[in-house]
Amino acid sequence: MVDRAHGAGSIEGGLDPVRRAPVRGLAAYLQIEQELADRIERGALRLGERLPAERQLAGELGVSRMTLRQALARLEHRGLITRAHGRGTFVAEPKLLQHANVLRGFFHETVGQGVVPATRTIEHAAVYATRALAATLGLRIGEEVYKVVRLRSARGTPVVLETSFFPASVFPGLIDLDLDHESIYRLMESRYGARPVRGQQAMESIAAEPPEAELLGVAVGSPLMLLERTAWDMTDRPVEHARDLYRGDRSRFTSELRL
Repeated sequence: MVDRAHGAGSIEGGLDPVRRAPVRGLAAYLQIEQELADRIERGALRLGERLPAERQLAGELGVSRMTLRQALARLEHRGLITRAHGRGTFVAEPKLLQHANVLRGFFHETVGQGVVPATRTIEHAAVYATRALAATLGLRIGEEVYKVVRLRSARGTPVVLETSFFPASVFPGLIDLDLDHESIYRLMESRYGARPVRGQQAMESIAAEPPEAELLGVAVGSPLMLLERTAWDMTDRPVEHARDLYRGDRSRFTSELRL
């Protein structure tokens, strides 16, 4: 078993030598990837812990360094480990859970997981509704809407870039409020009496383009999860249309399914 006094990845403690039986037909690097991922998820490899050097780790796992590097690259891509030049490989911060079947803002999602989020407003402006946006929000073409772009971070790392549109007639003066330190959903309820109570959203994976990649701190082409959402208030009036881009290596989406 893991010597927790020294740490699963320490030189003294080493890694748990007990490994599952090899899976026939599954490439060795994929088996090593899953083995290490399982250890991270069950806590045998702890948050922030440094893994042994490649040569030692490959020896303990009984694979070549090339096989190990393939597995580590996939774990890094999944956001389970991070590599710091000259310092080594470390177990990464856990991903933030996003409940895909609940209409809840980023603030409440993160606080519910014991993480205090940070917000930076990138853009807030009054714009004119396009044909598509007018149809979505039940407005006339050219009617005024508020556009709000915010970068949301957790544990000091950018997680999601939110672009939202709100009917100006429903939320007069919204963009003049302190949107860096207030939950917009909370403001929609407390100041305007138009709390979103239901929504419809679509999800798809896309590649990061240069502008969002720079803001989110990822390489161009990195995987992002796009959530496009429209929300309605208790009077069945459209009150928000949003396009949120989540970092794939920092977010995990869950939903509850029932028959």
